[in-house]
Amino acid sequence: MSRIGLAPISLPFGVEVSVEGTKVTVKGTKGTLRRTFSDRVSFAVTDGVVTVARHDEERESKALHGLSRALLNNMVVGVSEGFQKELLTVGVGYRASLQGKLLELLVGFSHPVKVPAPDGIEFEVPEPTRIIVRGIDKELVGQVAADIRSVRPPEPYKGKGIRYSDEKVRRKAGKSGVAR
Repeated sequence: MSRIGLAPISLPFGVEVSVEGTKVTVKGTKGTLRRTFSDRVSFAVTDGVVTVARHDEERESKALHGLSRALLNNMVVGVSEGFQKELLTVGVGYRASLQGKLLELLVGFSHPVKVPAPDGIEFEVPEPTRIIVRGIDKELVGQVAADIRSVRPPEPYKGKGIRYSDEKVRRKAGKSGVAR
């Protein structure tokens, strides 16, 4: 029995959910998100609460029950509050700058790396060493942040690179065997 799938989703003020078969549209103050779900689950909207039900007790249906509820909840949170990921650049001379909708990274290569912002994503660079990725689609925000991190992932010896703000980098001792 899916405990996540059974939990109802309460809709915040200003959020509307419309269900047309397997297509669900969520409208809120920050924008609109659409997604097509499996036909093994169904959605019911009553009095500002959305419930997710599965049609049978098969293993795949049980898995999709919790997944569908989590995805729909992320859509509701996204259109009402939004999501953000914060990245840090660590290293001498490593910095980021914003040029319109283009993020420019100077991370030790012979050239700057330019990352365009996809539709629905905006970048913010409050300091040259901090990058904030914002958007209403949690999946897209996470993917763009992972793409930026993959430009120069943190290395284990000096810790240089691009990392998430809450990421802990495991450091290794160098040739001398002494961690600095």
